Amino acid sequence: MTKRKGKNMNFPKNNSVRNAVFIGTLCSISYLGVYFARNILSVVTPQMIETSGYAEEYIGSISSMFFTFYAVGQLINGLVGDKIKARYMISFGLLLAGICNALFPHMLDIPFAAHLTYGMIGFFLSMLYAPMTKVVAENTEPHYAARCCLGYTFASYLGSPAAGLVAAFFMWQAVFFMGSASLIIMGILCFICFLYFEKAGIVTYNQFDGKKEKGKGLKVLIEYRIIKFTFVSVLTGIVRTAVVFWMPTYLAQYLGFSPQNSGLIFTVATFVISSSAFIAVFIYERLKRNMDLVLLLFFAGSAISFIGVYLVDQPMLNICMLILAILFNNCAASVLWSIYCPSLRDTGMVSGATGYLDFMSYMAAAVSSTLFANAVTAIGWNNLILVWLVLMAAGVIVALPIGKSERSKT
Repeated sequence: MTKRKGKNMNFPKNNSVRNAVFIGTLCSISYLGVYFARNILSVVTPQMIETSGYAEEYIGSISSMFFTFYAVGQLINGLVGDKIKARYMISFGLLLAGICNALFPHMLDIPFAAHLTYGMIGFFLSMLYAPMTKVVAENTEPHYAARCCLGYTFASYLGSPAAGLVAAFFMWQAVFFMGSASLIIMGILCFICFLYFEKAGIVTYNQFDGKKEKGKGLKVLIEYRIIKFTFVSVLTGIVRTAVVFWMPTYLAQYLGFSPQNSGLIFTVATFVISSSAFIAVFIYERLKRNMDLVLLLFFAGSAISFIGVYLVDQPMLNICMLILAILFNNCAASVLWSIYCPSLRDTGMVSGATGYLDFMSYMAAAVSSTLFANAVTAIGWNNLILVWLVLMAAGVIVALPIGKSERSKT
């Protein structure tokens, strides 16, 4: 372990619990702001369609632009995050995303400007996750690192109900303004806090440079089953991002709720779904840290739940089945982001690998978001549910323990 630099600032040395609490809390609060902002377009879509006359296809293409920029940004910023301090990546990502988010409502009547502005929001927000995971993995003990990742994963799920709650009481333009304010404030606070953590010796960088694996790069990641988890990233990304994005519209159009009630139901639903992060780690620990078995269980549960969504017509029961389907899918995603990614610490490529996996997740979401918007008109919501079911059935196949490497054990 590399010796920590900086002044002690009257904190006890080697206090891993303290480090985990400080770093985990800051990351969780930051990520709550991110997910509040990025869910705004989703929760205000029914209101924008009803009150401002925007078409589903137009909003769908804008959301796809966000996911595309976010995905490409994850790949780029993941690699950059292995070289540049998290203080700069996280704080400037929040600040610049906040500025673009404030401009976006004024650009909606200019399609090119609207797409570009919302896409840049995605790019700037992509500066956070991979560097954040790297700083957690390198500055906390492995079991605390999983808990820290769990914390900001949970916070990301809370961002959806927070956005839905605000959207239920304010006009959509005001909701965007609130999202901008939260991002800008968090950007400033993150810069100050990380600067303080660095001086206190709580955060240091590049403690694990993967020297033992130097020159192997991709080969090492393959030994850590990066290919299997690429498929996990793609499949869970479509449901946790694209399906959740269209959930308020599904509630309004398919189940017949008003835009306001759709927002409130979405708030409650996503609050329940937010428990998936804790459920995933709890079951993972109880099943003796067997990632294959846990992933198989969650994908199967999601597939069965989507069968219920397809068969059940009663609105409230239909919503319950949809919540279960997304919850189980997000449990599988939590295994990927909260357990697998931090386990790559010894490779020295946590940020780059995490950025790559997030890139794959959001590229899949970008493509599927546009396809889903067009599919609603072409094949209807009922057949689209079958598409979601097939995706989770594919997840069951991916989760099968084929070619397991001993190095993959956490």
